[in-house]
Amino acid sequence: MTVDIITPDRKVFSGEASAVTFPGSEGQFQVLNNHAPLVSTLDRGSIIVQTTSGQQTFTVDGGVVEVLQNKVLVLAEAVIV
Repeated sequence: MTVDIITPDRKVFSGEASAVTFPGSEGQFQVLNNHAPLVSTLDRGSIIVQTTSGQQTFTVDGGVVEVLQNKVLVLAEAVIV
C-alpha cells in the first residue's frame, strides 16, 4: 500500500508499506494491505511504518488518517523530531 504523511508545511514520508500502526483517538490500531475504507482522528503518539527495508517511526502531534483502496493519507498537525 502507498503511505503519505503530510504536515501543513511539508511531506514527511511517501512510499510503500506492508503495515502501518497509528495512535488513534480511541486507541492504537494497525492498517494492512487491502484494509477496509477508514477515516480516523489521531492523538499524539508514534506512527510506525513497516517497509521492505525495515521500520520507520514518526511521532505526530495529532491529525487525521484516511485509508482508501490501498492508499493511506495522514494529515498530521506536526511531526515531532
